[in-house]
Amino acid sequence: MQAFAAIALAAVACDGELERREAQGLRQQLENRTPYADLSEEAMGDLLDQLLELVRDQGCGALIQVAVPVLSPPQRETALAMAALLTRADQQVSPQESTFLQQLGQLMELEAGRAEQILEVIAVLNRDSLAG
Repeated sequence: MQAFAAIALAAVACDGELERREAQGLRQQLENRTPYADLSEEAMGDLLDQLLELVRDQGCGALIQVAVPVLSPPQRETALAMAALLTRADQQVSPQESTFLQQLGQLMELEAGRAEQILEVIAVLNRDSLAG
């Protein structure tokens, strides 16, 4: 449970800023998933506080290196997709976020091309194609 949330938190914190929209998106994404949906407000807050402390102490890279091996391949795919979605919460992907997603995709050790496919689909989903 902690590993999946750790990857999500690392995604929103990887650029050194945790903006309100990103924090809201993180919480919303977790609260709509098992087992986080069953956590009380206090338990969810405690989980996120623990993970924030780990990010501050160890950094996002170290956190994901510990978290990824704990996840099954389907969980890795979902975690990567959610990380890509969360980095787009502020409508921009910074160079740090882009680098983070590429590194995360490599760490996931998915089938050849699968990480790139996931990242591309999330980018298309979030593209503002109706804008002038």
